Amino acid sequence: MNKPKENQIYDLCCELFPINRSITGAGVRETLSILQRELPDFNIREIPSGTNCFDWIIPDEWNIKDAYIIDPDGNKIIDFKENNLHVVGYSTPIDLTLSLDKLKNKLYSLPDQPTAIPYITSYYERDWGFCISEEQKKNLKNGNYRVFIDSEFTNGVMNYGELFLEGSSTDEVFLSTYICHPSMANNELSGPAVTTHIAKHLQSIKNRRNSYRFIFIPETIGSIAYLSKNLDHLKENMIAGFNVTCVGDNNNYSYLPSRNEKTLADKVALHVLNHLKINYKKYSFLDRGSDERQYCYPGIDLPVASIMRSKYGSYDEYHTSLDDLSFISMEGLNGAYNVYIKAIESLELNQRFKNIVLCEPQLSKRGLYPSLSTKESNENVDTMMDLLTYIDGDSDLLSIAEKINKPIWELTEIIDSLKDSNLITSVDS
Repeated sequence: MNKPKENQIYDLCCELFPINRSITGAGVRETLSILQRELPDFNIREIPSGTNCFDWIIPDEWNIKDAYIIDPDGNKIIDFKENNLHVVGYSTPIDLTLSLDKLKNKLYSLPDQPTAIPYITSYYERDWGFCISEEQKKNLKNGNYRVFIDSEFTNGVMNYGELFLEGSSTDEVFLSTYICHPSMANNELSGPAVTTHIAKHLQSIKNRRNSYRFIFIPETIGSIAYLSKNLDHLKENMIAGFNVTCVGDNNNYSYLPSRNEKTLADKVALHVLNHLKINYKKYSFLDRGSDERQYCYPGIDLPVASIMRSKYGSYDEYHTSLDDLSFISMEGLNGAYNVYIKAIESLELNQRFKNIVLCEPQLSKRGLYPSLSTKESNENVDTMMDLLTYIDGDSDLLSIAEKINKPIWELTEIIDSLKDSNLITSVDS
């Protein structure tokens, strides 16, 4: 018996949580292989270290086997195998004995969050370090400490995943999420887990109008690398895109616009959030911080917006060990999933139509005018006439739905009736 979808999304987060991920390495490949199990048509791709991608270069691949600190009494007090946040990402290999004073220069903690282990990286400058709670740091005793990191850098690859679902149109909807952070649930795993199940939902839909492209990438360097290879295609075909991240907690929703703020992605996001009557906070593009920075950069200018729960950087647990599996929930994940499904439904419904009949049509002879006048029937007729008034061959259905203050998904039956009665015809075929 299959579990409910919300259980499946949360279970996928739980499965991925222990894996040590970075922008390259075995943890990324392990994560992508699990996603490929869920989405058999999913392609795992690679870009060699040293590849130029606009102003950036794909770094050496980094892998780590073990890391720990042993105190003056011989106790292992920090262990990478117990929590992979303990090691600064991309740390160089090290095996030293240091005094406490010197060791503290390589220990990172959060004085304002004494129980949290911070997430720290050093991708592009060779360095090393350990992350520790402020409580543990304060209790370290004087003496000599052994520090050990078993890591290596190789001329390897950066991996990412891609799934393309073809529709009847070459118009593409683009969904991007990242797979480069270690064990953090909302900031990292909620995005790939929800996106995977969005893809599964779309695979089950026959006669998709739009095509859909999903990418699972390392943040920043991944989007830059992907754009360097695919920008012309995306500019020609993408009609709307979403950067899917931080979609797992139970707090209010967040909307981050594209730099343009008026793209189809922005219009759809606001339409869904407003008509579902969801509490959300609207941010400015000045609050950007994820891959929308690349997708919306001048000269790139792709129509990418974000619908989140708690926006990255806005919650105390962000980039710490407190962003664990208890911070997300089945309810939170499923809520975000349903919002994105509604956004996709809206994009599928969004077409342009034109009137066939000049002047207002006679509805009664086509059986479109009710024989009995009730509040509900009158409202339906009003909506139908409002639609006909704005269906002009140029305005898309989403714009009309906004103008007449109706959710686009509630207009489907009326549109079908108008088409069946030969009153309107589709411009987008």
